[in-house]
Amino acid sequence: MSTMLITQSPHTDFSSFATALGLSPSALQQGLARCQSLEIAAGRPLLAQGEAQQFGFFLMQGILRACHYSSGGEERCKEFYFPGELCFLYASWLDKSPALYQIETLTPAKLLKVPLSLLDQPDWQVLHLPLLRQQLLYKEQKEALFLLHSPEERYLALNRLWPHWHQVLSQAQLARYIGISPISLSRIKRRINLG
Repeated sequence: MSTMLITQSPHTDFSSFATALGLSPSALQQGLARCQSLEIAAGRPLLAQGEAQQFGFFLMQGILRACHYSSGGEERCKEFYFPGELCFLYASWLDKSPALYQIETLTPAKLLKVPLSLLDQPDWQVLHLPLLRQQLLYKEQKEALFLLHSPEERYLALNRLWPHWHQVLSQAQLARYIGISPISLSRIKRRINLG
């Protein structure tokens, strides 16, 4: 992994994120001493599929994604992560299981590497409920997107919910995320533009 330590102290965004979720300033300061700021090139794995997850990644710049790679080389994108988000696999965190997905940089990224063991500290456990609530709401939204909508409706919902994705993700990445082929997405976009 090609990484470079960031020399300035870019903990401000993470501090705001964590204190907004209820972490006390004193617990935050103690925990920040165990975090590491990094700059990482595009296309680098942060967590390999099948590995034990030890860190979360608070994204300051760039885009991360979580993907599953089948033995046949098929890629299934679980999620994209953007600045201001804490990226880790919740199921692997909760049951200490190996990662089903690889977390990787989609673009060059600046991030804060946060040991998930901090969440086991008594002062940091205040973050559990807000993080799980945030994740549950997002999961319910995504599940409804897939179960209750046609591919065209999924594409339109993606435009409505996350309009900035079109500016930073490729058509192939958007298509995989909503569970269709890039060719099907082209047809949907043509139909929408003609209608």
